[in-house]
Amino acid sequence: MAPNDSAATNGTAADGTGGNVVRRGKAVRYIVPVAVAGVAAATIGLVPALASSGDPDLPEITAQELIEKIAASDTQQLSGTVKITTDLGIPSMGGLTGSLAPDAAGKDGSGADPQAKLTELASGTHTLRVAADGPEKQRVSVLDKASEYSVVHNGDQVWAYDSKSNEVYHAKDKAQGGAKRGEHKAPEGVPTTPKALAEQALKAADGTTSVTVDGTAQVAGRDAYKLVIKPEQSGSTVGSITVAVDAKSGVPLKFTLQPSAGGKAAVDAGFTSVDFGKPAASTFSFTPPKGAKVTEADETGTHKKAEKAPGDLSALEGLNVIGKGWNTIAEIKTPGGTGLPSKASGDVPAEAQQFLDALGDKVTGKFGSGTVFKTRLVNALMTDDGRVYVGAVTKDALVKAADNAG
Repeated sequence: MAPNDSAATNGTAADGTGGNVVRRGKAVRYIVPVAVAGVAAATIGLVPALASSGDPDLPEITAQELIEKIAASDTQQLSGTVKITTDLGIPSMGGLTGSLAPDAAGKDGSGADPQAKLTELASGTHTLRVAADGPEKQRVSVLDKASEYSVVHNGDQVWAYDSKSNEVYHAKDKAQGGAKRGEHKAPEGVPTTPKALAEQALKAADGTTSVTVDGTAQVAGRDAYKLVIKPEQSGSTVGSITVAVDAKSGVPLKFTLQPSAGGKAAVDAGFTSVDFGKPAASTFSFTPPKGAKVTEADETGTHKKAEKAPGDLSALEGLNVIGKGWNTIAEIKTPGGTGLPSKASGDVPAEAQQFLDALGDKVTGKFGSGTVFKTRLVNALMTDDGRVYVGAVTKDALVKAADNAG
């Protein structure tokens, strides 16, 4: 058994806010609850789920040595099956986010567009097949009972196919070839590797995080060490993150995020089977099926709009970042400076107003008044004068940030 051992880490806050938080006109006021879910989805990413059993006897290792082992991992090839369970306390998103995300020209995007489709992983349990062969070839398939959704990245080509609707999305990966060795570069909207997710969690430190080794585990038939990351700041909704790290290769195999409020994990994800051999070349080839509707990225405008990474906060308009580490909050000013629609303003009928009121908690403070929309991980405060505060922090932390922002 590996003993507990801590290590200091340094870095900057990793925020998962996506580029769909800010909308134009009145649409902004209606989609805040959806935006919260979108932020949560971007924050959690697509980390593979797992089955764990046993308690292997492995050589002792310190937290610093295990972090270095993750960083030194140079696995270029893998394939396997992944299970991800997400419980953020929100209803299933289904295809809702895609229908609320037309492009700048007002056109509807493709039903197979990864940026809209993969948001469905923000709730429920999903099984995925994953494969990678270096930084230029990846495939992720989300399996359903009677259908399959796949994203294939091969060189400068990105294809996504939804067998249920028989729709295809096609884009050119202009950044192709820019990934460093050991990084499996994925197309826009596609989750990163478990290694990338673990590194992102470790970046949310800057003296605000405890990192320890807490024993061992068996994941997908492989021996692993358990690295536990805990925020030391008060006010975060993240209680702890446990990463199961393959003892031989240093590849993260499982990711579990426990909310500070307790209860079951908000995200429990990891490999159920994994093979570090070279996947067949045919895994990354794709030809649109006969009769499928094919949409080019340039036709929807999504490829042009997504030049910044989904987690890059600078992609948002009117953005101000408050705090650091796990308590980072994004302040966004909505266009027009207006808050949620209300019955008094004549924007919504009484029945719709009751529905909106049920979605969040009314709060007041020095900033005035507003509504907090909550999940088990990411919360958002929308003030009546049109400001939005979003972060993996508590309701009280959002109100305090709004008060201090004046």
